[in-house]
Amino acid sequence: MPWKGKGPKGEAAELAGAQLARQATVEVAGLLGKRDMSRADLARLMDVSPGRVSQILSGDENLTLRSLAAVAEALELDVKISFVEPKDDGGRRALSRGDDSFVCAP
Repeated sequence: MPWKGKGPKGEAAELAGAQLARQATVEVAGLLGKRDMSRADLARLMDVSPGRVSQILSGDENLTLRSLAAVAEALELDVKISFVEPKDDGGRRALSRGDDSFVCAP
């Protein structure tokens, strides 16, 4: 469902949401790689079809916190979400924390 705001703020929120979803799916793919696991392995752990895992990780759908929580639960991990002060240059950046977490900061 699109962000309800209109204009530049709504568009910025849409872009930020899409970026966060991409980052989350990249993080999950990286975790699977580190654990030498396939999407089918994750599907078995989540008790869902491999197609459902592909939907979650494709970036084509609006990734929900519940979907992320289900992935984390299956992988026996916690999810951290951090809000940080914006950087002065106004550019968006992703910070890799090196501990299987990420921060998307304005």
